[in-house]
Amino acid sequence: MKKLTDTYLRALRAKARPYKSTRDGGLYVVVMPTGSKLWRFGYSFSGREKQISLGPYPDVPLALARERRDEARRLLAAGIDPSAERREARAAVAAATINTFEAVAREWLAKQRHLARATHDKARIMLEQMAFPWIGGRPIGEITAPELLAVVRRVEERGRIETAQRLKQRCGQIFRYAIATGRAERDPSADLRGALATAKVRHRAAITEPDRFAKLLRDLDGYSGSFVVACALRLAPLLFVRPGELRHAEWSEIDLSAAEWRIPASKMKMRTEHVVPLSEQAVAILRELQPLTGHGLDLRPDAPRYVFPSSRSRLRPMSENTVNAALRGLGYSKEQATGHGFRATASTLLHELGWRSDVIERQLAHQERNAIKRAYDRSQHLPERRKLMQFWADHCGALKSNTAKPGLLRAA
Repeated sequence: MKKLTDTYLRALRAKARPYKSTRDGGLYVVVMPTGSKLWRFGYSFSGREKQISLGPYPDVPLALARERRDEARRLLAAGIDPSAERREARAAVAAATINTFEAVAREWLAKQRHLARATHDKARIMLEQMAFPWIGGRPIGEITAPELLAVVRRVEERGRIETAQRLKQRCGQIFRYAIATGRAERDPSADLRGALATAKVRHRAAITEPDRFAKLLRDLDGYSGSFVVACALRLAPLLFVRPGELRHAEWSEIDLSAAEWRIPASKMKMRTEHVVPLSEQAVAILRELQPLTGHGLDLRPDAPRYVFPSSRSRLRPMSENTVNAALRGLGYSKEQATGHGFRATASTLLHELGWRSDVIERQLAHQERNAIKRAYDRSQHLPERRKLMQFWADHCGALKSNTAKPGLLRAA
């Protein structure tokens, strides 16, 4: 019988069917019809004939193949099946792979269906750019507090203190999910308390003085840019919804006859449908805009018809920076006014004008913090909110024309 040598192995030629070469202590090569040569080790365990693969020749040279065979023999001598040992090793590698921080984080992300799309995307991008490159491949149960601190500090050292805090919070949510699913025993983010700089609380800029707000309203009416943007600027203070909700508005959600806009739960921060009663002034603005963006659009039937489409494509909503950019063009800095600031303006002035807080908060789509009260408070206060929205539009008009008087428009 010929010995296994490189000369012998190189001389082996393919045939119509696979065949085996000579054996060397259980080691042999299977020659495939394609010409490839695959190492095998044949052995007997518990009365059964078995084999394991040792790799392809010549990628795995003869000497290495013999080393792998000898290792398998040592396992057999110890009463261990080399095939079973290999399966367990592969299972361990697979388990380590699904238990990495990145794998658990992506699994956690997939379950966060309650998050608004923009919030979900921000969380994913934050993890992909700021955490995965450094700890993504680490088994989540082995990550220590110093390791996590090093990741968060990279963000903090770039001056992004708030982002560093948010990253720590997201990582903490992922670690707690890992604990709940049996892949970690503790949350190292809890040990970082006090280790990071604390960001100063920054409130979004808002004008809450009636005289200054009146000037802003007059300036908004004088905006000379795009008609679509002009309508958005006039509606924003009347509706005081979140900027993302305004720019994603679709005509299919708006019933001008009923004077209401129903924002689907999928677009709301708290994932609950929100009804926005429309004042006479808001309906008038929308009726003026509807011929431009609501009719005659060359779009497929299932395409969204945005109330405020992008100037580049009607298939996309207006950019998130459009309203703020228009405010800058009107001379208002980001420290003076923002699209989101209209919410604070309406809340502050309506409270001062005597409106009930629960009605205002419901119109702002703020969720009741008390879980028990939230569960039993089924009322949406719609009748009161319809009165509130019309009152607010009338009050804004009075402010613009300098006819508003303390107490005259005060809510009953």
